[in-house]
Amino acid sequence: MNRLASETSPYLLQHKDNPVDWYPWGEEALELARKENKPILLSIGYSACHWCHVMAHESFEDTPTAEVMNRLYVNIKLDREERPDLDKIFQTSHQLLTQRGGGWPLTVFLNPHNQIPYFAGTYFPKQPMQGMPAFTELLVQLAQYYETHQDELEKQSDALLNALNSIQPKAPDADVSLDTKVLSGARIQLSENFDKEWGGFGNAPKFPHPTNLERLLRHWRKTANSSEPDVDALFMTALTVSRMINGGVYDQLGGGFFRYAVDREWQIPHFEKMLYDNGPMLMLTAQLWQASGDDSFRRAASATADWVLREMQSPEGGFYSTLDADSGGEEGLYYLWTPDEAKELTDSYEYTAIEQLYALHSPANFEGKWHLTNRLSLDELMEQTGYTKSKLQSLLDSGQSKLLKARELRERPGRDEKILTSWNGLMIKGLAIASGALQRPELANAAAGAVDFIRSTLFKDGVLYASHTSGQTKFNGYLDDYAFTLDAVVELLQYRWDTGHVQFAVTLADTLLNQFEDKQNGGFFYTANEHEQLLYRPKPFSDEATPAGNGIAALALNRLGYLLGDTRYITAAENTLRAAWEEMNEFPHGHASLITALDEFLGNNEVIIIRGAANEAGDWAAAIRQVYTPDRLIFAIPADAADLPEALATKSPAATTVAYICEGMSCSEPVAELKALAARLSENG
Repeated sequence: MNRLASETSPYLLQHKDNPVDWYPWGEEALELARKENKPILLSIGYSACHWCHVMAHESFEDTPTAEVMNRLYVNIKLDREERPDLDKIFQTSHQLLTQRGGGWPLTVFLNPHNQIPYFAGTYFPKQPMQGMPAFTELLVQLAQYYETHQDELEKQSDALLNALNSIQPKAPDADVSLDTKVLSGARIQLSENFDKEWGGFGNAPKFPHPTNLERLLRHWRKTANSSEPDVDALFMTALTVSRMINGGVYDQLGGGFFRYAVDREWQIPHFEKMLYDNGPMLMLTAQLWQASGDDSFRRAASATADWVLREMQSPEGGFYSTLDADSGGEEGLYYLWTPDEAKELTDSYEYTAIEQLYALHSPANFEGKWHLTNRLSLDELMEQTGYTKSKLQSLLDSGQSKLLKARELRERPGRDEKILTSWNGLMIKGLAIASGALQRPELANAAAGAVDFIRSTLFKDGVLYASHTSGQTKFNGYLDDYAFTLDAVVELLQYRWDTGHVQFAVTLADTLLNQFEDKQNGGFFYTANEHEQLLYRPKPFSDEATPAGNGIAALALNRLGYLLGDTRYITAAENTLRAAWEEMNEFPHGHASLITALDEFLGNNEVIIIRGAANEAGDWAAAIRQVYTPDRLIFAIPADAADLPEALATKSPAATTVAYICEGMSCSEPVAELKALAARLSENG
């Protein structure tokens, strides 16, 4: 075993038996590289990454390749899910060095004396392929280059550092005036990139981009009561999610969404399932059910929530990170079928429905087998089979249930059981919103269990930690950990009041301001003031695979500020939007989470506080929540709730249930009837 054997990351442990003399990132490896003047080979990946597995099998498990690596380099393995701070820096460096996007595995060659990259790539094959050199040839050439080109390396290092510093956001102009024009800019750019036939943005491969889809849905809602409602924005969102849930990027039997589709039509996915995709997609499908009344969205949201609770929640309450794409050494094998397998497990009526729905009579669609995708609508299936809709749905439900039970007996994909704080925040928010839209209170209870797990296990002495694995809590939290968790707690409070969670939210918000905020220029750095000093300190504004931490921080702080009447939080949100203003205007659809935060900041900031007996207050909240109004915050606070912050304590209960309608910093007199409350809110839109 190498030095990774003592790590807790499932990804690093996958490499503990490699003949490569791997080190984890840390001072031991960095000092050895300086002492021996050996360049560092840094390999970054994650446990569910298919091409990471391929490169590991071809090269890192190969003794001759390992001999070259050990002789010429100090070799460091990094789990990008544990150290997103380092991954961001080296992904950006890769883009600057190669002028193209990166990905995983990321393979970076570093100067041992300053950890500045001098060469970077992603997957390298063992043998020359498609213009790429053999990995061992590259290793030898880059080691020789390090020895013989020190002057060039020094110049390149200076240039790269200058480039990294140059892409940091500029100080905002003092006269920046926040307005709604950028909302229209995002709407236009998203429309220009939209695939009108198959949904989604651009061509293959296609990613879900739930942040962009939520932006379109919110844009539609803003215009819904106007003389010209933007029905195209609703259409773009609904078409995209419909194509996904009928295609192969959605798990037809077990619920949940795969990482992305390799084709334009959403038919064949990359088969890994990530928690960070499924939290926002759960939220989006639940909101689409509210907005449209289309039952297919309700069913997809409910099945995705079921999958999360069934397969991704730990006994302690937190949520695991990923399911691997591979099982039995093959990508997607767990999810594939043959017609004979399906026929053997179902009765003739069930099989007829399933065969027609999934076109099992047509040619196989993935390596000689069938990955299940809906080929017909329910109405078309009714015509094909002659069954009524209720009969057909009953047959499909029973047949799919039998297939799912049989599938669960197969060799499962590997599960990365790291519990990551930021990704849990995304799932907690998704579950909270789904609990209200689907009227499933157990989902809010599960979300609350995850918050309590974070508070008890990942929050110590006022510090939020990023990762918990195998009983060990590690890594001081990053911006996303604080921002996503704060946002999730504020959202969850609308569905399940807990005064302790309010106090937790205040602590998270205060730490954002004290440890992450750029006091001079606005916005939040990705790492805290006391974090390990790295090549540079990113302040990311654009959305990536997850929403931008600055966007979510601005949204959540603005909400918390109006809930508690604390202008510190509102000012920090405003300063973030000012800091990001130039980037938002230049590239609106790359900053959807910030634009959504701007949308709420410039809006009415409507907060509804309901006080009364817990059950009745909850019923009031549920009644007015059925309309999709994402920027209206509704909190049902039991009359006997104790230790409330001053701004909430003053909204006192009465003999019967009452509601306070607050817009900005002013609140109405208590409204004592649900009908009157609904009428007032209807007037507000």
